[in-house]
Amino acid sequence: QLQASGGGLVQPGGSLRLSCAAPGFTLDYYVIAWFRQAPGKEREGVSCISSSGGSTYTADSEEGRFTISRDNAKKTVYLQMNRLKPEDTAVYYCAAGRRCSVDQDEYVYWGQGTLVTVSS
Repeated sequence: QLQASGGGLVQPGGSLRLSCAAPGFTLDYYVIAWFRQAPGKEREGVSCISSSGGSTYTADSEEGRFTISRDNAKKTVYLQMNRLKPEDTAVYYCAAGRRCSVDQDEYVYWGQGTLVTVSS
């Protein structure tokens, strides 16, 4: 029900924009969050946006580099990632829930993940 895309290989300092599409899904009922899981690490929250798009939350380590946004008419949420670092390398997942939270149990629907690799 959620389709994450936009990952790829990028050099340090580069940018990527991830998309989370929800065709046939009433996206504007839900908050949408991005999580990521680096190799050998637990999945962690990156950013979240309210159902209207009026409120956003971003992890401290990504604040100022990552921007989350949504276009409910297109049923798509975006994660713009700038000044990427090797430690940003991970599989990125989008998830839909009722409220923004770092608790993954709050999210009902998950996308399949898209791999971001930051390397020279």
